[in-house]
Amino acid sequence: MKHRFTQFIGLFLLACFPLIAIAHGISEADKQSMLDGGYIRYIGLGASHMLTGYDHLLFLFGVVFFLTTLKDVVKFVTVFTIGHCITLVFATFFQITWNYWLVDAIIAVSVIYKGFDNNGGFQKHFNMASPNLIKVVFAFGLLHGFGLSTRLQQLPLGDDSLQMLLRILSFNVGVEAGQIAALVVMVGALSIWRKTESFTRFSYFANLGLILAGVYLLFAQLHGYQHDVNGENFRFPTEEHRHIHEDMDIKNTTDSSRNSL
Repeated sequence: MKHRFTQFIGLFLLACFPLIAIAHGISEADKQSMLDGGYIRYIGLGASHMLTGYDHLLFLFGVVFFLTTLKDVVKFVTVFTIGHCITLVFATFFQITWNYWLVDAIIAVSVIYKGFDNNGGFQKHFNMASPNLIKVVFAFGLLHGFGLSTRLQQLPLGDDSLQMLLRILSFNVGVEAGQIAALVVMVGALSIWRKTESFTRFSYFANLGLILAGVYLLFAQLHGYQHDVNGENFRFPTEEHRHIHEDMDIKNTTDSSRNSL
């Protein structure tokens, strides 16, 4: 049964690859939208960024998975929020950055960690208690905030310090709104699921799926990093890839002209 479940998770993640690949992307349309709009645009982008930030959502899912009281949910989510607000605001304002593929790869490790911890990995494999969860969640919150910052720094934030700070804070407000919306769904679904017999039966597999998702994200981000720094050595170098698309456009235009005659 474990083997079947692992196969199912693998196929599911493979099907989700296009979604994972575009997670956290800042499109040219988004950049232009920021230039044309006001602070509301930054709030909206922050919310949509969180709601499509699969690594952030998977980590949060792992954090709240076994929390049974609203008090505990609020406590741990608040610690995570404080952590990612610190690095999101300060790293962006002072323009502290790193390669975002590598940052997101490390964030994927946080997803693996939470699934491993939820399945009692420290007790089973290292014969030790799990590290303090509050400290771990705060540390990973700092990391997740830095990941958000590396993406936000791709946007036009302006040269005026006050305007830049307000845009950063607007984006952060959107992130928090998106996080709250996602958590309402997660916590609600988990609270319902816990009341059924299947929760005890499948909680191990759910967290195994969390580990596999983290591993998949890790390799996807490392693959993206290789394209980013060494793209010309891949099968289709950037220039060749561009020329192929140009040739395809010319052929399609020619075919359309022939068909219209």
